[in-house]
Amino acid sequence: MTSTPTTTSSGPALAGKVAFVTGAAGGIGRATARAFADAGATVVVADLNQAGADEVAAEITADGGHSLAIGLDVTDSAAVKSALDQVVSTFGRLDLAFNNAGIEQSHTTTVDTTESDWDKLMAVNLRSVFLCLKHEIPLMLAGGGGAIVNTSSGAGVIGIKEQAAYAATKHAVIGLTRSAALEYAAQGVRINAICPGIIDTKMIERVSGGTPEGYAQMLAQEPIGRLGTAEEIASAVLWLCSPTAGFAIGHALVVDGGQTVQ
Repeated sequence: MTSTPTTTSSGPALAGKVAFVTGAAGGIGRATARAFADAGATVVVADLNQAGADEVAAEITADGGHSLAIGLDVTDSAAVKSALDQVVSTFGRLDLAFNNAGIEQSHTTTVDTTESDWDKLMAVNLRSVFLCLKHEIPLMLAGGGGAIVNTSSGAGVIGIKEQAAYAATKHAVIGLTRSAALEYAAQGVRINAICPGIIDTKMIERVSGGTPEGYAQMLAQEPIGRLGTAEEIASAVLWLCSPTAGFAIGHALVVDGGQTVQ
């Protein structure tokens, strides 16, 4: 399923823009990379899974878009900087970024969470966002501005039992987003966060255990009566990156089917 192209009276809404998406080989990242391309942007598809990134970039190109795939460990500062330098050397600019790479936590109480699992979650879900911001913002400032969206979660605005480490990373992403947004808003770089609910992706399939019982437990948390789609989150990310969201600064946009308002 692809997104509906976003256009204005003068053409695609993001024509001429260059977008950088991490965790783009699947799920929300893939859907958002495709949506950026549908809206006219050139898209850099970054993921630790090089083969998956190549596949998404090929899909974009086959549909008439412009894309580049980069294999990237988002926890490595030098690798992130090198990837972003490659974006600018290849396309001349960086306008948009979706810092989306992340991993889930197994159902584990706080006491039983291992230190190694804690460190890995912090590295992939939080350190990576910091590193991306650290290296994206100077490029956007040099280019006259831009828009960045960081992936938090419904777990970034509520507590969830047996998800303390994951929730800690996602709460921290919102704090990081808000603070960075205040620092750079006046210089033309808008930074916001997206907080998805339970989205029908491979990650949720793993969290649910891939069983009908696990799926039913996920579904029971959603007042809307269904899981969200990656394309719905992609649409929200594109809005946050678009000129129509020009007054949105440091916002954590919850798109969760009502999960966190119960």
